[in-house]
Amino acid sequence: MRAVWKSTAAAVALMALVGGGAVVTSAVAVDGSAIVSDHVSDFQLTDTSRMAHQLYYFDYAPAIVLMSQTNGSPLSRAAAAELARLQDAYKDKGVLFYMINSNTADTREATATEAAANHFMVPVLMDDLQLVGEQLNIQRDGEVFVIDPKDHFKLAYHGPLDDRFASARLDTSARVKTAYAASAIDSVLAHRPVANPRVEAKGGRLVALSERGKNNEHAAISYASTVAPIIQAKCVTCHQDGGIGPFKMDSYDVIKGQAPMIRETLLTKRMPPFFADPHVGHWSNDTSLTADETKTLVHWIEAGAPRGTGEDILKTHASSAPEWPAALGKPDVIVTLPSFSVPASGTIEYQNMVVDNPFKTDAWLRAVAFKPSARPVLHHITSSYSADRSLPPASIPGSSVGSYVPGAGIQTYNPGTGAPVPVGGKLRFSMHYTSVGRAMTDTTQIGYYLLKTPPEIIRRAAIISDPGLMIPAGDARHREVSYLEFPADAVLYSVHPHAHYRGYAVELTQITPDGKETPILSVPKYDFNWQLDYDLAQPLTIKAGTKLRVSWVYDNSTHNHSNPDPKLNITWGEQTWNEMMYFRVNYRWVDETSTHVRNDLQAKLTESRTVGSLDDNADGKVQLSELVGSSGAALRARFTALDVNHDGGLDANEIKASSAGAATNRRIVEADADL
Repeated sequence: MRAVWKSTAAAVALMALVGGGAVVTSAVAVDGSAIVSDHVSDFQLTDTSRMAHQLYYFDYAPAIVLMSQTNGSPLSRAAAAELARLQDAYKDKGVLFYMINSNTADTREATATEAAANHFMVPVLMDDLQLVGEQLNIQRDGEVFVIDPKDHFKLAYHGPLDDRFASARLDTSARVKTAYAASAIDSVLAHRPVANPRVEAKGGRLVALSERGKNNEHAAISYASTVAPIIQAKCVTCHQDGGIGPFKMDSYDVIKGQAPMIRETLLTKRMPPFFADPHVGHWSNDTSLTADETKTLVHWIEAGAPRGTGEDILKTHASSAPEWPAALGKPDVIVTLPSFSVPASGTIEYQNMVVDNPFKTDAWLRAVAFKPSARPVLHHITSSYSADRSLPPASIPGSSVGSYVPGAGIQTYNPGTGAPVPVGGKLRFSMHYTSVGRAMTDTTQIGYYLLKTPPEIIRRAAIISDPGLMIPAGDARHREVSYLEFPADAVLYSVHPHAHYRGYAVELTQITPDGKETPILSVPKYDFNWQLDYDLAQPLTIKAGTKLRVSWVYDNSTHNHSNPDPKLNITWGEQTWNEMMYFRVNYRWVDETSTHVRNDLQAKLTESRTVGSLDDNADGKVQLSELVGSSGAALRARFTALDVNHDGGLDANEIKASSAGAATNRRIVEADADL
């Protein structure tokens, strides 16, 4: 007999909340036991290799199996081996297997070490906030959850792997009498009810969920003094009148009505839009919720989103988005680009717009803000300064005059730095428009904020890319790598990854001359709709000889719902149905000032791109096995002749001396020009 609700009113309120599509997690019954939902709502977790996994992405799988795991537990280690055998038994049937660690004491690094030492064959998902553990009502390690994606992600089974793991005393040498998990999987595959959907597991270590049993405390969370201030600080900037959010968060009634959707976006880490892994690096422009803020909102929603008493500051302090960024005010100079009409459908070639340089003297930019009038159709803007060759050479170098991508409209440079724009010449803008099913006309304005005096530091930019990428048709996790090698000491300020619809995940790693690898940025799940700059909270010194390596993962499978055509082998291209492997880094040279320009260092850095785009193992040489795709074809054909020192690899000088190497470098430069 199922347990009885403590409060009928609470049950009704909670189930009403579910009406919007979300599924409640567990609730407490009169006897103190937990009532677990029959279905599992969507969530996203990152594994020990920093790759994200979203539950509902796997809607194609016939069954999904999760198992709770604890570091150092003999039962977890034994269960992991048994789970691997199950995975092998069902691999031809498409069943997916994962472990999930909900222990706050088990760090990702420690869990990765545990997995390697015990030869885990099943990925371990890290449930840092314990919200998934709460949803599944995990009690002990070694508990198995069999989920049926074809029945709205029904939780078909919760219990031990088999009868040996159900006992308080584990004996893996004993004969299996009842294979609970395997039987449940078979039932799900056969579309029939599971004979024993809930079996108690008595062995293993208890999993301490810090918020377990705190339903009364969650129901007492104050909307007025706790929930509304979080939303005001982290959400209203976009969700206000004139903001880019799809609705205004301007009252309790709105939040209550959108509560199921808000919960889902938090559990899947889609909102707020800042996707850097919180365990890698710190960012000055981090707009994400803290762990405590996320748990507070989720628990409040799961408690029925009670209004309580107190002022509704979302209503009494409702605001409108300012014309220009509030923190910056009105720009010093505003450039209005020519209007462009985007048709409802069809391919639109890049629009190259040229305007007279509006700056009457040499200028130094401290910030740039973009204001498109038709955001849905504007994919990106890149820009450059073009010198007037009839004038004497400029005393300062030219640079980009700002870039725009979906979800980002402001670029602010570090104090003491500036982007130089010489007087005269032209400003050029490459506009990438994409049709969205209805005709729209865009007139973009660009606001420039200037420094009053030249800064000491020149803010530089460089691109890490591989225009020779080739993503095989149907490949769900294709990886491409490329790097730049810094010829002198530099200081890294900001980074910006860019890909199209098939981009899945990306990392930037520094490889120091001693071979040590340290991640700088990890984005476990890239979102094409929010292509962000990530500004380092503390600028990072990059020593001479250090390689900055980018690793992009692409999803060219049918399971990627944004994939334009999974049947195609994908190469570099400008349009969104093509793909790009692109990563911008902003930095300064330590040995450069605005009065001591080091263009020679910039040239040497640029030269390293050719080897960097081919040298997958980052050893400084290109082996024959690394010459794949279109970029490597010419070098592969002449590899033996080019390998002058016969060491089995092509170094930078050997590649540079060849016409094939020059062609490869030219292709990289042309690809950068496309951007």
